[in-house]
Amino acid sequence: MTQSVIQVDRISKQYQLGLRAKAQQTFREAVVELAQAPFKRLRHLSGRSHADDTFWALRDISFDVPEGEVLGVIGHNGAGKSTLLKILSRITEPTTGRAVVYGRVASLLEVGTGFHPELTGRENVYLNGAILGMSREEIRRKFDEIVEFAGVDKFLDTPIKRYSSGMKVRLAFAVAAHLEPEILIIDEVLAVGDQEFQNKCLGKMNEVAHSGRTVLFVSHNMAAVEALCQRCLLLSQGTIIADAPTGPVLEQYCREAFGDDDPRINLLNHSGRQRGCPALMQSVCVTDAEGGLTSTFEKGETIRIQVEFDASGREINPVLGVVVKTQRGVALFGNDNRIVDGYNFPLVTGDGQITCAFASLPLMPGRYSLDLWFGDSQRSLDCVTHAVTIQIVAANVTGTGKLPPANCGPVYWPATWELDVTECVGP
Repeated sequence: MTQSVIQVDRISKQYQLGLRAKAQQTFREAVVELAQAPFKRLRHLSGRSHADDTFWALRDISFDVPEGEVLGVIGHNGAGKSTLLKILSRITEPTTGRAVVYGRVASLLEVGTGFHPELTGRENVYLNGAILGMSREEIRRKFDEIVEFAGVDKFLDTPIKRYSSGMKVRLAFAVAAHLEPEILIIDEVLAVGDQEFQNKCLGKMNEVAHSGRTVLFVSHNMAAVEALCQRCLLLSQGTIIADAPTGPVLEQYCREAFGDDDPRINLLNHSGRQRGCPALMQSVCVTDAEGGLTSTFEKGETIRIQVEFDASGREINPVLGVVVKTQRGVALFGNDNRIVDGYNFPLVTGDGQITCAFASLPLMPGRYSLDLWFGDSQRSLDCVTHAVTIQIVAANVTGTGKLPPANCGPVYWPATWELDVTECVGP
């Protein structure tokens, strides 16, 4: 029987809202606290309990991780994933319960922690490696490999403050990715850098996952979780609601994340809006070619995505981008009117509606989500992921009523065949 190298026994974590450590309090914060004192007193007299100022990030979490297992941890924002990893990394202590970890642990929770802006890239490799637990000899032995992976060899002797944000991220991940601990704890580090570098990161994590090391992997990238992890925990509001092989857990998570197939969605307070984006997109409707409101389409039908927008106070050339994704979050195809000849709209201000239509959907039967972004000819201004969900049902597009098997992928593309022989003995 494989030994458990991580044992989590009924841990909970409570935070006190609104409190700061006194040792870190500045004079300004002390003055603000003094000014707030009468209002806190009034709140106390009004009957608000002390319990209203507490928040349970985790509640009664228990699980074991055998040696060599790659365990995925998924859930919506605020589910408690990062808190759990911080407890296992000994960054914070649980309020109740205990977590026992056997072996050398390396944590990739915040890529780039420990970089000094005045030091060169070369010096920061040694500094960051030491912070992450690597010996000087280990760093020296892997130095060339780290630099090659990061792709910053021309700038090694340049102070890191002159690096672009992308260069810093690449160098930081390269250092962290070349650790050799018994247990590796990773929090959403595959979302860094450009697409090429993300693919390189995924390849490196796949190498780690198959090296026999124990890995805890937190990510919103369902395709990466599916590729790397044999088992998954699904967290919701600080509790484990699923602990099973990866496939079934991802199915449960996707069902909850996608929700009902409502063809009309209010986007003003949508949870998928990217942080910092103004709510220019007000709502989205999905219709068929005739304008009928629906979220269910036969394979090969036309889908129309209508977005109501409000650009008051701005002058923009409206651009709507649509990306179609699988339930696992894999982008299949997308488009925007900025790149298509004949659809460069004039300057507008105020509210309006913009529609994108995809003819002859090439999707296999299943559920898909649409990411939306809205902007002008120069930039994206508003972006909402998983804005709306559609359902594709089978249709006789082949003439035989048959479709390729599911393992051929989520997209069907028509093809033709030719046979050239010297003699044919059948009809």
